[in-house]
Amino acid sequence: MNFDINLILVPVTLIFLLVWLVDKFALRQHRAVKVSDQRVKLAQTQLSARQAALKNTLAQHRITVAADDFVPTANTPSDIQEAHQAHQAAKRELLLAKADKDASHENVLVRWAYEFLPILLVIVLVRAFVIEPFNIPSSSMVPTLHTGDFIIVNKASYGLRLPLTHTKILETGSPERGDVAVFRYPVQPNMYYIKRVIGLPNDIISFKDGVLSVNGEVVATEKTTHQMGDEFIAKLLPAQIDSHVFSDEERSRFGHEEEKFAHYYQENLGSHQYLVRYLGDINSAAGGKFLQENAPEVITSEGREWTVRVPEGRYFVLGDNRDSSQDSRYWGFVPEANLSGKATYIWMHKDAGFKLPSFDRAGAIN
Repeated sequence: MNFDINLILVPVTLIFLLVWLVDKFALRQHRAVKVSDQRVKLAQTQLSARQAALKNTLAQHRITVAADDFVPTANTPSDIQEAHQAHQAAKRELLLAKADKDASHENVLVRWAYEFLPILLVIVLVRAFVIEPFNIPSSSMVPTLHTGDFIIVNKASYGLRLPLTHTKILETGSPERGDVAVFRYPVQPNMYYIKRVIGLPNDIISFKDGVLSVNGEVVATEKTTHQMGDEFIAKLLPAQIDSHVFSDEERSRFGHEEEKFAHYYQENLGSHQYLVRYLGDINSAAGGKFLQENAPEVITSEGREWTVRVPEGRYFVLGDNRDSSQDSRYWGFVPEANLSGKATYIWMHKDAGFKLPSFDRAGAIN
């Protein structure tokens, strides 16, 4: 989740809002065009009525000439002359209204502001304060989330924040242990990461002999016989790393080779029950060799045994794919200010490229 669409949506919305305000209270181009349009429509309605009246009057005198072609003479009955004069006056009014409309000018940016501003405002407000869609680009949350999953994030779960500045304007809640949270990557805040919250502020998180504990209480863990489908095994390797693009064959070969070493466990943390994946026996695997130089305050060993205290205002997160996840063990804690929302629902799955989406994985995220 490398790109924040709000970097485009919000500035464009603000530009359209500024243009709308300037026109609304100064230029009044849109109002002039709107009044001209209404005048033309009214003139057309009046002309149709006058034309119908003249036609009826001619019919009463058994004159079969079309209303537009009729030319009165000195002997023409007065009621026909009056209807004809009213018809001609309506024609002139329509011509004047059209000329006025042609003279009215509305800048294209002004027109776009009136057309698109309401839509953009709804999109920005919904994405900022209600829900926002995200796409899963990697396998760090397998088996809970797969590469290509499209998820819904509840933006109101961890406080309402302004777009772009991320300033919290209303307290609505905070993460709970076991939540799947979306947040701005602390090392590169313009990127979004998704991980599972393991430790809350002031929690003590430890790992020893394959046992994960929170504040001295062991996280209930049980080995399962879960098997991942071939279509997801083939996508464990990202489609592209840096500038190198992997073929489907390369990704499939890598995934099936890695899956030979995979073991799945069910964890129960807080109100959440979910599967985690290790490459090797959980008693000897603890997430690989941690990059201590990037987070020296976090992990004090090579990963087999460690204990950390979560600082105030920060959170400790792990990927469910424990041995293939860059998470708090590598780069440290997630500041409260970086939280974006709680991942709640998978609504679609779509592979990269020109492939049809699937809704087989639609459902709540535990």
